[in-house]
Amino acid sequence: MIMIEDVHFAYDGIYTALQGVSLQIEKGECVAIMGTNGAGKTTLVKHMNGLLRPQHGRVIVDGADAKNLSIAELSRIVGLVWQNPDHQLFLDSVRKEIEFGLKNLGFTPEETDAQCTQTLKNLGLEGLAERSPFALSGGERKRVALATVLATEPQVLALDEPTIGQDAQQKELLARMLMDLNDRGRTVIVVTHDIEFVIEHFPRTIAMAEGRIVADGSTSSVLSNEDVLERCSLTLPQLTVAARALHKAFPQVSERLTLLSELEDAVSGILGGTQ
Repeated sequence: MIMIEDVHFAYDGIYTALQGVSLQIEKGECVAIMGTNGAGKTTLVKHMNGLLRPQHGRVIVDGADAKNLSIAELSRIVGLVWQNPDHQLFLDSVRKEIEFGLKNLGFTPEETDAQCTQTLKNLGLEGLAERSPFALSGGERKRVALATVLATEPQVLALDEPTIGQDAQQKELLARMLMDLNDRGRTVIVVTHDIEFVIEHFPRTIAMAEGRIVADGSTSSVLSNEDVLERCSLTLPQLTVAARALHKAFPQVSERLTLLSELEDAVSGILGGTQ
């Protein structure tokens, strides 16, 4: 679905954001990209939908070289929700924001109305449809920005820091929606610092530092590796901290647990063994 081959990119020819990045994301995967600020995460996803073009290397999207596709063509395949919704919103009502992208991509008036109505419902935005996005809270604006992309039904949904400004309930709503999209065959990519959100919902994690991929594998293995976490300025997951504390008293408990279900099983094993 998406293949990045030895991609290099420097802003203004000076600040190097990507240094020989190569990776492959298959159709239907659910992938998190993590790392400190300036690691190259957002630059990488912008290459996936044509907002940036590699200065060296290739980007292949859905079997085609991205250099031969326009941004509009790539956006039909890879929809990107930006970190700051104010960079994505500009019209005077939520409904108009959602309709704008649909109309530009050639949806008929009937299709536009149906898609807009359904998207508003899916994201709990029906009551805000006629309001200005700029009169909404930060969390609400992020949902509107997400709605503008979701409505066009891209094959790949990429989100840059989607949980910032969202409370626990909104995070859970977002997670359920993303997992539902993934269950229906959509590829989901998130750029995030929210390590607990990733652990619970994303089976694969790509860790980046200084424009390079430091680790790429199962989330449990990547996010329990202290060397990787240190290089990428990520904190150890709280569940892993708890697992390590348990391991000191009960050596049979793995120090690399990351999932709540794993920790629950370990505790059950301890309790069962002491009865």
